[in-house]
Amino acid sequence: MAMNETPLTEAFYYILLALRKPNHGYGIIQEVEELTLGRVQLGPGTLYGALSTLQKRAWIEIYSEDESSRKKKEYIITPEGRKAFEKERERLKELVNNGKLMEESEDGQI
Repeated sequence: MAMNETPLTEAFYYILLALRKPNHGYGIIQEVEELTLGRVQLGPGTLYGALSTLQKRAWIEIYSEDESSRKKKEYIITPEGRKAFEKERERLKELVNNGKLMEESEDGQI
């Protein structure tokens, strides 16, 4: 399985979700924390490492860069990133559906 086809980490998943519209690092941190009701809190090291990896995979790109504000950058998901996100969303949906099928079976045992 190629690197780009492996399941997304939770951080990657939520970062891509937060970048459906242009967003900067602190905005991503805030949105992920809000979406997960505080369960997922991205630290700066995790965030900026993930952003670098996602850029290398061409799943996100720089949307704008403010040279006067300590080079504050806004990122946005790319079409390739949307494909990866949708593939992962479908994979997760399958996992949940299979779990529901097991719950609905007579004994619920694997």
